Amino acid sequence: MKTYKILQWVTGGCEAFLAIPVIGGTFVLANWYIPLFVMLGLHIVTLVYVNKEAKIGFQRVGSIFGIITSCIAWIPIIGWLMHSITAIILLISAARKDKDEIEVIG
Repeated sequence: MKTYKILQWVTGGCEAFLAIPVIGGTFVLANWYIPLFVMLGLHIVTLVYVNKEAKIGFQRVGSIFGIITSCIAWIPIIGWLMHSITAIILLISAARKDKDEIEVIG
């Protein structure tokens, strides 16, 4: 599995956790918004790997949404909505096969 795919699974899972209405918001507030800065860094790293390894332009969309989400997620309802959308896009991107990828059945 390529590095950017693993990063997409990780960032997608983290975004899904942050999208849980009360739990995600409490986690962010209890840690003084540091999780948003950590996610911003992870999305930037993921975008760098996607630009380096991916052949499909769609793969970049999740990381770009993640960067935007990390910047505006401190706004309560908008943050929840953006975390949800970003998680869905990242997880779909991670699950999607590239053209040069072959499935190995073990």
